[in-house]
Amino acid sequence: MSAFLAILRRDLRVAMKRKVEVLSGLFFYLVVATLFPLAIGSDLDILRKIAPGILWVGALLSSMLTLGRLFEADWQDGTLEQLVLTPQNLSLLVLAKILAHWLLCSLPLVLMSSILGLMFDLPLDYAWVMMATLLLGTPILSCLGAIASALTLGLRGGGVLISLLVLPLYVPVLVFGTGAVESLAAGLGVQAYFSILLAMLLPALFFSPWACAQALKVALE
Repeated sequence: MSAFLAILRRDLRVAMKRKVEVLSGLFFYLVVATLFPLAIGSDLDILRKIAPGILWVGALLSSMLTLGRLFEADWQDGTLEQLVLTPQNLSLLVLAKILAHWLLCSLPLVLMSSILGLMFDLPLDYAWVMMATLLLGTPILSCLGAIASALTLGLRGGGVLISLLVLPLYVPVLVFGTGAVESLAAGLGVQAYFSILLAMLLPALFFSPWACAQALKVALE
């Protein structure tokens, strides 16, 4: 765990020196969320219906913006080779990097979603459900995106390949994430949606670091 925490602290410190890269995803999320009401109009009924989809798509696209840099900097400066050669469990070190990516790029979006939900005239309980689904769903996006980032490491046009790889995998998360708010609006329960997202999150947390570790070893050979 000492190695895990060391990698986590290192990635967070490095990211704080590159604030523009960290804030670009949050800025993109705000732009997406504010432009849609301007384009669609001020009909509150329409805004309430489309709010879950807009916020979730914005979070999904914002998360994808930073996936290409997840391992790129460490690969260029040789740090990644040292991580592979270390006697520590590489999967655990990769999990630390995924956690750092989520804390920096996705957690701010989760916190911002409750405020943006009110901008779409979502009732407070709807906004809390939206934030809860993002809290469960965005780690899945980070885990799946990390696998695509590791598989495309060092390839020309890796950003486009990442999009092609992860977008089909993101669709179920998007469907169940937005479905929870729609189910609440229909007077139905949301427990099933939370259970499905949790059932998707646990395997992702377990298998994603291992898959990334194997892909990174192949990329460095």
